[in-house]
Amino acid sequence: MDKNKRRELQEEFKQIKTYMGAIQITNKANGKIYVDSFPNLKNKWMTIQMQLDMGRFANAQLQKDWKELGAETFTYEVLEEKEADGVTDVRWELKQLEKRWMEKLQPYGDRGYNRAPSS
Repeated sequence: MDKNKRRELQEEFKQIKTYMGAIQITNKANGKIYVDSFPNLKNKWMTIQMQLDMGRFANAQLQKDWKELGAETFTYEVLEEKEADGVTDVRWELKQLEKRWMEKLQPYGDRGYNRAPSS
C-alpha cells in the first residue's frame, strides 16, 4: 500500500466517531433487566450475544436464563450514548452514566440481574 493511500485511510479512521454508553438487556419472559456501560458501543450486542452463546458471560444468572430460555427471549437496547471523542476520563464518565441508570431502573433482585450496591 502506498504512503498516500495509507495516510488517507488513517485520516478516515480518525473521523469515525466512537460512542460510549449504557445498555439494557431485557428478558421478555420474566421482565428482568441487566444494565451495563461500555466505552465503545459499536457491535456490542453481537459481542454480548457471542459471549452468552459460548457460556462465557460475566453475569451468571443472565447466562443461566439465556441458556434455558434462548436468545429470542432477550432484547437489547442502548439507554444512552455519548460521543467518546474529547472525553478525558472515560471510566469516570461511564461510571456516572451507569450509576444514573441503575438508580433509575433498579435492576436488582426480582427486577434484574445486577447486584445491588453495598451500603
